[in-house]
Amino acid sequence: MKYLDEFGDPELARRLLDEIHAVTTRPWAMMEICGGQTHSILRHGIDQLLPESIELIHGPGCPVCVTPLETIDKALAIAERPGVTFCSFGDMLRVPGSGRDLLSVKSAGADVRVVYSPLDALNLARENPDRQVVFFGIGFETTAPANAMTVHQAERLGIGNFSLLVSHVLVPPAIAAIMESPRCRVQAFLAAGHVCSVMGTSEYPPLAQRYRVPIVVTGFEPLDLLEGIRQTVVLLEAGRHEVANAYPRAVPDAGNPAAIAMLGDVFEVTDRTWRGIGRIPRSGWRLSPRYREFDAEERFAVSDVRTREPAVCRSGEVLQGLIKPHECAAFGKQCTPRDPLGATMVSAEGACAAYFAYRRLDLARRS
Repeated sequence: MKYLDEFGDPELARRLLDEIHAVTTRPWAMMEICGGQTHSILRHGIDQLLPESIELIHGPGCPVCVTPLETIDKALAIAERPGVTFCSFGDMLRVPGSGRDLLSVKSAGADVRVVYSPLDALNLARENPDRQVVFFGIGFETTAPANAMTVHQAERLGIGNFSLLVSHVLVPPAIAAIMESPRCRVQAFLAAGHVCSVMGTSEYPPLAQRYRVPIVVTGFEPLDLLEGIRQTVVLLEAGRHEVANAYPRAVPDAGNPAAIAMLGDVFEVTDRTWRGIGRIPRSGWRLSPRYREFDAEERFAVSDVRTREPAVCRSGEVLQGLIKPHECAAFGKQCTPRDPLGATMVSAEGACAAYFAYRRLDLARRS
Protein backbone atom coordinates (compact mmCIF):
# COMPACT_ATOMS: atom_id res chain seq x y z
CA MET A 1 0.00 0.00 0.00
CA LYS A 2 1.58 3.27 -1.14
CA TYR A 3 2.92 5.47 1.69
CA LEU A 4 2.10 2.84 4.31
CA ASP A 5 3.83 -0.53 3.86
CA GLU A 6 7.09 1.04 2.69
CA PHE A 7 7.19 3.18 5.83
CA GLY A 8 7.22 0.08 8.02
CA ASP A 9 10.18 -1.64 6.34
CA PRO A 10 12.16 -3.39 9.13
CA GLU A 11 15.51 -3.19 7.35
CA LEU A 12 15.19 0.56 6.82
CA ALA A 13 14.06 0.88 10.43
CA ARG A 14 17.19 -0.90 11.60
CA ARG A 15 19.37 1.46 9.56
CA LEU A 16 17.69 4.50 11.04
CA LEU A 17 18.06 3.08 14.53
CA ASP A 18 21.76 2.46 13.91
CA GLU A 19 22.14 6.08 12.80
CA ILE A 20 20.32 7.34 15.90
CA HIS A 21 22.55 5.27 18.16
CA ALA A 22 25.64 6.49 16.30
CA VAL A 23 24.85 10.21 16.60
CA THR A 24 23.59 10.19 20.21
CA THR A 25 26.31 11.18 22.68
CA ARG A 26 24.27 12.75 25.50
CA PRO A 27 20.92 12.33 27.23
CA TRP A 28 18.03 14.04 25.45
CA ALA A 29 14.35 14.44 26.27
CA MET A 30 11.99 15.16 23.39
CA MET A 31 8.20 15.45 23.33
CA GLU A 32 5.99 14.01 20.62
CA ILE A 33 3.05 16.39 20.43
CA CYS A 34 0.41 14.12 18.95
CA GLY A 35 -1.40 11.25 20.68
CA GLY A 36 -1.43 9.38 17.38
CA GLN A 37 2.36 9.48 17.42
CA THR A 38 2.35 8.24 21.03
CA HIS A 39 0.24 5.22 20.09
CA SER A 40 2.44 4.42 17.09
CA ILE A 41 5.59 4.70 19.22
CA LEU A 42 4.23 2.31 21.85
CA ARG A 43 2.55 -0.06 19.40
CA HIS A 44 5.82 -0.57 17.50
CA GLY A 45 8.04 -0.45 20.60
CA ILE A 46 10.07 2.43 19.18
CA ASP A 47 10.78 3.88 22.62
CA GLN A 48 12.33 0.56 23.66
CA LEU A 49 14.62 0.43 20.61
CA LEU A 50 16.13 3.88 21.04
CA PRO A 51 19.31 4.55 23.05
CA GLU A 52 18.57 4.57 26.77
CA SER A 53 19.70 8.19 26.89
CA ILE A 54 16.77 9.31 24.69
CA GLU A 55 13.52 9.86 26.55
CA LEU A 56 10.25 10.34 24.68
CA ILE A 57 7.83 12.52 26.66
CA HIS A 58 4.19 12.20 25.71
CA GLY A 59 2.54 15.52 24.96
CA PRO A 60 -0.97 17.00 25.05
CA GLY A 61 -1.84 16.35 21.41
CA CYS A 62 -4.93 14.23 22.02
CA PRO A 63 -8.02 16.28 21.08
CA VAL A 64 -10.39 14.25 23.24
CA CYS A 65 -8.04 14.39 26.22
CA VAL A 66 -7.62 18.17 26.29
CA THR A 67 -11.33 18.96 25.90
CA PRO A 68 -12.02 20.57 29.28
CA LEU A 69 -14.36 19.05 31.83
CA GLU A 70 -16.64 22.09 31.76
CA THR A 71 -17.10 21.68 28.00
CA ILE A 72 -18.09 18.03 28.51
CA ASP A 73 -20.62 19.19 31.10
CA LYS A 74 -21.94 21.81 28.68
CA ALA A 75 -22.36 19.06 26.09
CA LEU A 76 -24.28 16.95 28.61
CA ALA A 77 -26.53 19.88 29.54
CA ILE A 78 -27.33 20.58 25.89
CA ALA A 79 -27.80 16.92 24.93
CA GLU A 80 -30.48 16.31 27.55
CA ARG A 81 -32.59 19.29 26.45
CA PRO A 82 -35.96 18.39 24.86
CA GLY A 83 -35.97 18.84 21.09
CA VAL A 84 -32.18 18.55 20.75
CA THR A 85 -30.29 16.05 18.62
CA PHE A 86 -26.69 16.05 19.83
CA CYS A 87 -24.11 14.71 17.35
CA SER A 88 -20.54 13.72 18.10
CA PHE A 89 -17.74 11.49 16.96
CA GLY A 90 -17.85 8.21 18.86
CA ASP A 91 -14.70 8.75 20.92
CA MET A 92 -16.39 11.53 22.91
CA LEU A 93 -19.31 9.44 24.18
CA ARG A 94 -17.45 7.82 27.09
CA VAL A 95 -15.35 10.80 28.16
CA PRO A 96 -16.39 11.44 31.77
CA GLY A 97 -17.89 14.74 32.76
CA SER A 98 -18.85 15.47 36.35
CA GLY A 99 -20.24 12.04 37.13
CA ARG A 100 -21.79 11.29 33.73
CA ASP A 101 -20.89 10.92 30.07
CA LEU A 102 -22.77 11.30 26.79
CA LEU A 103 -23.39 7.56 26.60
CA SER A 104 -25.23 7.57 29.94
CA VAL A 105 -27.29 10.60 28.83
CA LYS A 106 -28.15 8.71 25.65
CA SER A 107 -29.13 5.66 27.71
CA ALA A 108 -31.47 7.88 29.72
CA GLY A 109 -33.35 8.80 26.56
CA ALA A 110 -31.55 11.77 25.04
CA ASP A 111 -31.11 11.86 21.26
CA VAL A 112 -27.33 11.50 21.09
CA ARG A 113 -25.96 10.26 17.77
CA VAL A 114 -22.56 9.17 16.52
CA VAL A 115 -21.71 10.73 13.16
CA TYR A 116 -18.67 10.41 10.93
CA SER A 117 -18.57 13.98 9.65
CA PRO A 118 -19.98 17.34 10.76
CA LEU A 119 -21.79 17.39 7.42
CA ASP A 120 -23.79 14.38 8.66
CA ALA A 121 -25.07 16.58 11.47
CA LEU A 122 -25.88 19.38 9.05
CA ASN A 123 -27.88 16.94 6.90
CA LEU A 124 -29.80 15.86 10.01
CA ALA A 125 -30.65 19.48 10.69
CA ARG A 126 -31.88 19.96 7.14
CA GLU A 127 -34.01 16.79 7.33
CA ASN A 128 -35.41 17.61 10.80
CA PRO A 129 -36.28 21.32 10.84
CA ASP A 130 -38.33 20.88 14.02
CA ARG A 131 -35.26 19.86 16.05
CA GLN A 132 -32.13 21.68 17.17
CA VAL A 133 -29.11 19.74 15.89
CA VAL A 134 -25.79 20.35 17.64
CA PHE A 135 -22.38 19.05 16.56
CA PHE A 136 -19.58 18.71 19.12
CA GLY A 137 -16.68 20.44 17.39
CA ILE A 138 -13.47 19.49 19.19
CA GLY A 139 -9.86 19.07 18.22
CA PHE A 140 -6.74 20.74 16.92
CA GLU A 141 -6.11 22.51 13.63
CA THR A 142 -6.60 19.18 11.85
CA THR A 143 -10.35 18.81 12.41
CA ALA A 144 -11.20 22.52 12.46
CA PRO A 145 -11.44 23.11 8.67
CA ALA A 146 -14.26 20.57 8.23
CA ASN A 147 -16.17 22.12 11.13
CA ALA A 148 -15.60 25.61 9.72
CA MET A 149 -16.86 24.51 6.31
CA THR A 150 -19.98 23.02 7.90
CA VAL A 151 -20.85 26.27 9.69
CA HIS A 152 -20.16 28.18 6.47
CA GLN A 153 -22.56 25.85 4.65
CA ALA A 154 -25.22 26.24 7.35
CA GLU A 155 -25.05 30.01 6.98
CA ARG A 156 -25.08 29.87 3.16
CA LEU A 157 -28.05 27.47 3.05
CA GLY A 158 -29.95 29.20 5.83
CA ILE A 159 -30.11 26.12 8.10
CA GLY A 160 -30.90 27.90 11.34
CA ASN A 161 -31.51 24.82 13.50
CA PHE A 162 -27.84 23.76 13.34
CA SER A 163 -25.19 24.87 15.83
CA LEU A 164 -21.66 23.98 16.87
CA LEU A 165 -20.35 23.45 20.39
CA VAL A 166 -16.80 24.65 19.83
CA SER A 167 -13.75 23.37 21.69
CA HIS A 168 -10.93 23.87 19.19
CA VAL A 169 -7.36 24.30 20.44
CA LEU A 170 -4.08 25.31 18.79
CA VAL A 171 -0.69 23.60 19.05
CA PRO A 172 1.85 26.50 19.05
CA PRO A 173 0.50 28.21 22.21
CA ALA A 174 0.56 24.82 23.97
CA ILE A 175 4.25 24.44 23.10
CA ALA A 176 4.89 27.86 24.65
CA ALA A 177 2.93 26.93 27.78
CA ILE A 178 4.87 23.67 28.16
CA MET A 179 8.22 25.42 27.79
CA GLU A 180 7.28 28.09 30.34
CA SER A 181 6.37 25.56 33.01
CA PRO A 182 8.96 25.54 35.82
CA ARG A 183 8.90 21.72 35.76
CA CYS A 184 9.55 21.45 32.02
CA ARG A 185 12.21 18.93 30.93
CA VAL A 186 11.52 19.07 27.18
CA GLN A 187 14.55 19.82 24.99
CA ALA A 188 12.94 19.29 21.57
CA PHE A 189 9.58 18.63 19.92
CA LEU A 190 8.29 16.20 17.33
CA ALA A 191 5.54 18.32 15.77
CA ALA A 192 2.32 16.73 14.51
CA GLY A 193 2.45 16.24 10.74
CA HIS A 194 -1.28 16.40 10.14
CA VAL A 195 -1.60 19.73 11.97
CA CYS A 196 1.22 21.16 9.86
CA SER A 197 -0.37 19.81 6.67
CA VAL A 198 -3.19 22.28 7.38
CA MET A 199 -1.38 25.22 8.96
CA GLY A 200 2.13 24.90 7.53
CA THR A 201 5.31 25.47 9.51
CA SER A 202 5.58 29.26 9.74
CA GLU A 203 4.53 29.48 13.41
CA TYR A 204 7.31 27.17 14.61
CA PRO A 205 10.62 29.01 13.90
CA PRO A 206 9.84 31.82 16.41
CA LEU A 207 9.09 29.17 19.06
CA ALA A 208 12.30 27.28 18.29
CA GLN A 209 14.34 30.47 18.64
CA ARG A 210 12.52 31.84 21.70
CA TYR A 211 12.77 28.63 23.71
CA ARG A 212 16.01 27.32 22.15
CA VAL A 213 14.54 23.98 21.12
CA PRO A 214 14.58 22.19 17.77
CA ILE A 215 11.16 21.33 16.33
CA VAL A 216 10.89 18.57 13.73
CA VAL A 217 7.64 17.98 11.83
CA THR A 218 7.05 14.24 11.94
CA GLY A 219 4.61 11.69 10.53
CA PHE A 220 3.06 8.62 12.13
CA GLU A 221 4.46 5.46 10.55
CA PRO A 222 7.53 3.78 12.11
CA LEU A 223 10.01 5.16 9.59
CA ASP A 224 8.44 8.62 9.80
CA LEU A 225 8.92 8.64 13.55
CA LEU A 226 12.45 7.26 13.43
CA GLU A 227 13.50 9.79 10.82
CA GLY A 228 11.95 12.57 12.88
CA ILE A 229 13.82 11.38 15.96
CA ARG A 230 17.07 11.09 13.98
CA GLN A 231 16.79 14.64 12.66
CA THR A 232 15.93 15.90 16.15
CA VAL A 233 18.98 14.25 17.71
CA VAL A 234 21.23 15.69 14.98
CA LEU A 235 19.93 19.18 15.73
CA LEU A 236 20.25 18.69 19.49
CA GLU A 237 23.80 17.40 19.27
CA ALA A 238 24.76 20.38 17.09
CA GLY A 239 23.03 22.89 19.38
CA ARG A 240 20.84 24.15 16.53
CA HIS A 241 17.44 25.57 17.46
CA GLU A 242 15.78 25.12 14.10
CA VAL A 243 12.63 23.75 12.46
CA ALA A 244 12.97 20.77 10.14
CA ASN A 245 10.36 18.99 8.05
CA ALA A 246 10.73 15.20 8.20
CA TYR A 247 7.28 14.70 6.61
CA PRO A 248 7.59 16.55 3.27
CA ARG A 249 5.32 14.16 1.38
CA ALA A 250 2.35 15.50 3.38
CA VAL A 251 3.45 18.88 4.74
CA PRO A 252 4.13 21.88 2.50
CA ASP A 253 5.66 24.79 4.37
CA ALA A 254 2.67 26.98 3.43
CA GLY A 255 0.12 24.42 4.61
CA ASN A 256 -3.29 24.38 2.93
CA PRO A 257 -4.18 27.96 1.86
CA ALA A 258 -7.85 27.16 1.20
CA ALA A 259 -8.29 25.61 4.65
CA ILE A 260 -6.46 28.50 6.32
CA ALA A 261 -8.72 31.00 4.56
CA MET A 262 -11.84 29.13 5.68
CA LEU A 263 -10.60 29.02 9.27
CA GLY A 264 -9.88 32.74 9.19
CA ASP A 265 -13.41 33.47 7.98
CA VAL A 266 -15.39 31.25 10.37
CA PHE A 267 -13.26 31.37 13.53
CA GLU A 268 -11.38 33.92 15.60
CA VAL A 269 -8.60 33.26 18.10
CA THR A 270 -9.54 33.17 21.78
CA ASP A 271 -8.22 32.00 25.15
CA ARG A 272 -8.97 28.33 25.84
CA THR A 273 -8.95 26.06 28.87
CA TRP A 274 -7.17 22.73 28.32
CA ARG A 275 -8.23 19.77 30.44
CA GLY A 276 -5.60 19.06 33.06
CA ILE A 277 -3.47 22.03 32.00
CA GLY A 278 -5.54 25.15 32.53
CA ARG A 279 -6.17 28.31 30.58
CA ILE A 280 -3.69 29.12 27.80
CA PRO A 281 -3.97 32.58 26.24
CA ARG A 282 -4.91 32.68 22.55
CA SER A 283 -4.77 28.91 22.31
CA GLY A 284 -8.10 28.18 20.66
CA TRP A 285 -10.83 29.27 18.28
CA ARG A 286 -14.39 30.41 18.68
CA LEU A 287 -16.91 31.37 16.03
CA SER A 288 -16.35 34.83 14.57
CA PRO A 289 -19.09 37.48 14.89
CA ARG A 290 -20.50 36.70 11.44
CA TYR A 291 -21.23 33.11 12.50
CA ARG A 292 -21.91 33.65 16.21
CA GLU A 293 -25.60 32.69 15.78
CA PHE A 294 -24.41 29.11 15.22
CA ASP A 295 -22.63 28.97 18.59
CA ALA A 296 -24.38 26.27 20.69
CA GLU A 297 -22.87 27.61 23.91
CA GLU A 298 -24.66 30.93 23.41
CA ARG A 299 -27.80 29.44 21.88
CA PHE A 300 -28.39 27.20 24.91
CA ALA A 301 -26.96 29.58 27.54
CA VAL A 302 -24.53 27.10 29.12
CA SER A 303 -21.56 29.43 29.54
CA ASP A 304 -21.34 29.39 33.36
CA VAL A 305 -20.58 25.72 34.06
CA ARG A 306 -17.92 25.23 36.79
CA THR A 307 -16.36 21.85 37.54
CA ARG A 308 -13.54 20.13 39.40
CA GLU A 309 -11.40 17.17 38.32
CA PRO A 310 -11.32 14.04 40.52
CA ALA A 311 -8.33 14.36 42.85
CA VAL A 312 -7.04 10.83 42.24
CA CYS A 313 -6.73 11.39 38.46
CA ARG A 314 -3.34 12.73 37.36
CA SER A 315 -4.13 12.96 33.66
CA GLY A 316 -3.23 16.65 33.67
CA GLU A 317 0.33 15.79 34.61
CA VAL A 318 0.37 13.12 31.90
CA LEU A 319 -0.80 15.67 29.31
CA GLN A 320 1.97 18.08 30.35
CA GLY A 321 4.59 15.35 30.11
CA LEU A 322 5.39 15.61 33.83
CA ILE A 323 4.69 11.94 34.56
CA LYS A 324 4.22 8.75 32.56
CA PRO A 325 0.78 7.09 32.81
CA HIS A 326 2.00 4.17 34.92
CA GLU A 327 3.27 6.62 37.56
CA CYS A 328 -0.33 7.49 38.46
CA ALA A 329 -1.50 5.34 41.38
CA ALA A 330 -4.93 4.88 39.76
CA PHE A 331 -3.56 3.57 36.45
CA GLY A 332 -4.82 0.05 35.73
CA LYS A 333 -6.57 -0.07 39.10
CA GLN A 334 -9.33 2.49 39.72
CA CYS A 335 -8.79 3.76 36.17
CA THR A 336 -9.17 1.38 33.21
CA PRO A 337 -10.65 1.72 29.69
CA ARG A 338 -13.82 0.04 30.99
CA ASP A 339 -14.12 2.46 33.94
CA PRO A 340 -11.98 5.54 33.14
CA LEU A 341 -11.34 8.42 35.49
CA GLY A 342 -9.95 10.75 32.84
CA ALA A 343 -10.04 11.31 29.10
CA THR A 344 -6.47 10.03 28.61
CA MET A 345 -7.75 6.52 29.39
CA VAL A 346 -10.80 6.85 27.10
CA SER A 347 -9.48 8.35 23.90
CA ALA A 348 -8.06 6.36 21.04
CA GLU A 349 -5.12 8.79 21.18
CA GLY A 350 -4.75 9.04 24.97
CA ALA A 351 -1.40 8.18 26.52
CA CYS A 352 -2.99 6.22 29.38
CA ALA A 353 -5.01 4.14 26.92
CA ALA A 354 -1.83 3.48 24.93
CA TYR A 355 0.06 2.28 28.01
CA PHE A 356 -2.87 0.05 28.95
CA ALA A 357 -3.20 -1.40 25.44
CA TYR A 358 0.47 -1.98 24.68
CA ARG A 359 1.66 -4.15 27.58
CA ARG A 360 2.83 -1.29 29.82
CA LEU A 361 0.75 -2.50 32.77
CA ASP A 362 3.83 -4.34 33.94
CA LEU A 363 5.49 -1.00 34.58
CA ALA A 364 2.73 -0.07 37.01
CA ARG A 365 2.97 -3.41 38.80
CA ARG A 366 6.71 -3.02 39.27
CA SER A 367 6.50 0.59 40.50
